[in-house]
Amino acid sequence: MRVNFRQTDSRSAPADLVAKRVSKLIRGIGWVIALAGQALAGEYHLTIAEKRVDIGGEPQTAILADDGLPGPTLHWREGEDVVLHIENRLSEPTSIHWHGIELPYRMDGVPGISFEGIAPGARFSYRFPVKQNGTYWYHGHSGMQEQQGLFGALIIEPAQPQPAADRDYVVLLSDWPQADPYRTLARLKKQSDYYNFQKRTVGDFFADIELLGLRETLSDRLAWGEMRMDPTDLADVNGSTYRFLVNGRTPQMAQHFLFKPGERVRLRFINASAMTYFDVRMPGLTMQVIAADGQNLQPLNVNGFRIAVAETYDVIVQPQAERAYSIFAEAMDRSGYAHASLSPRADWLAPVPPPTPRTLLTMADMGGTHAGHAAQGDNHLEHAEHAEHAEHAEHAGHASQAGENPEAAEPAAEHAGHHHAAMPPEIPSYQTLDYRDLRAETATPLGKPDREIELRLTGDMRRYIWSFNDVKYADAEPIRVKLGEVVRFRYVNQTMMNHPIHIHGLWQYLDIGAGAYNPKKHVVNVRPGTTAVVDVPADAVGEWAFHCHLLYHMDTGMFRKLIVEAPDRE
Repeated sequence: MRVNFRQTDSRSAPADLVAKRVSKLIRGIGWVIALAGQALAGEYHLTIAEKRVDIGGEPQTAILADDGLPGPTLHWREGEDVVLHIENRLSEPTSIHWHGIELPYRMDGVPGISFEGIAPGARFSYRFPVKQNGTYWYHGHSGMQEQQGLFGALIIEPAQPQPAADRDYVVLLSDWPQADPYRTLARLKKQSDYYNFQKRTVGDFFADIELLGLRETLSDRLAWGEMRMDPTDLADVNGSTYRFLVNGRTPQMAQHFLFKPGERVRLRFINASAMTYFDVRMPGLTMQVIAADGQNLQPLNVNGFRIAVAETYDVIVQPQAERAYSIFAEAMDRSGYAHASLSPRADWLAPVPPPTPRTLLTMADMGGTHAGHAAQGDNHLEHAEHAEHAEHAEHAGHASQAGENPEAAEPAAEHAGHHHAAMPPEIPSYQTLDYRDLRAETATPLGKPDREIELRLTGDMRRYIWSFNDVKYADAEPIRVKLGEVVRFRYVNQTMMNHPIHIHGLWQYLDIGAGAYNPKKHVVNVRPGTTAVVDVPADAVGEWAFHCHLLYHMDTGMFRKLIVEAPDRE
């Protein structure tokens, strides 16, 4: 809106013309005043097309938004109405899903559920109000396009000002395939452990005999052999075919972020991988976790955290020394890593820290032992899963507040002269992030659930088929709930794999025993052989996708349609 305040000379203009112009001016000023309290609409354009990219000297074809890997970071503001025009220049249909965003289901971007998809050569406009703030992301929801590069960060500024950091960076983690994703899936269908090149050796056998004894070692090997499985099979697809990236860059491409000593730096971690879980640490720094999945948390300090596929975590660090710090994200199975530097100078790069020991699956992870799974703490990330932190599993109450941590550091000599601020007692500190440590910033009383639905997470590794309740999506009926219900979902993981469960359009309140302060998440990871319990308010009418966010698991059947129905009219 532009109001023209050009003066009118009443001596040369007729009186009625002057009156009309004044009236128009008053109406214009009134319109401006009326709009003053409203956010202006944001209009965005994205073009999806193929492009050749070179990741580490291997030119490949990618599917990208605006020619970027990742796509452009979109900045919205809470309260604005956004319009996103998407043009498809591919020879196949495409789509964009706005992950974790509250919107009308027709704008959710899932072909076959919420809309028809965007045909080759066509355009589609997403339109919806922005009702939230925080760190989110967007990605393709057609075929394997998400794995082929169609994703980007989404940052929503709050309507009400919040304390700002001195620096604010997106750290977007991803896995880039060196093989065609469809070929990768075909290989998994033929041999589910095709990419597991880390199997135990004869040397491991004799080491286990020395540690456990011959009888227990033989019993363990026979049990795994009967199941035709392997305890090193932590990830279906791994570093044997993946390159791990930070903001589209390999460790050799030296991604870096700048800071000045003493500044508060906000790092927005987003796991945009198709299949990879990362264990994140910053040697020499304590990370203060302030948000998960875009939702503010009561702050807590950690030295490391595991980020499941599709999760986001916001952390604050406050480095005091003028040195480069490593941002180190190891694949869960230790088959590779992503790396970047937080540095006071562009030409200072942090060394890659030594890898941490690989963990193995146990028989309890096979889904055969479910006693006690209803316990509220069963859905957490065990401290013991991180062998590198096992000796510090107890709370580290002496750690610094979002700053330098001598226990997390590399060689102690590097910390001579560092200044460590004392941590306020109200901010708890842990060696490794655990779901049970999360507390929402504000209370959300949900009351007693109206009903409970149990979903068993199931799969057949030999045929590489994944499902809910042993029924793959093609053969399953939708899950139907009523608008206004609070539905308790019980996820019972009967497989040897982690599963990040995502519900489109609705929030999951993870039951960790914190009552109204249970964390609110759009993705909940369910570890092997455990049960996770979530309460889901059905507050958005529509047909929503409900699935494991591991792309190859979703594609082979671990997917449902969740229908939220309006109440019957009397």
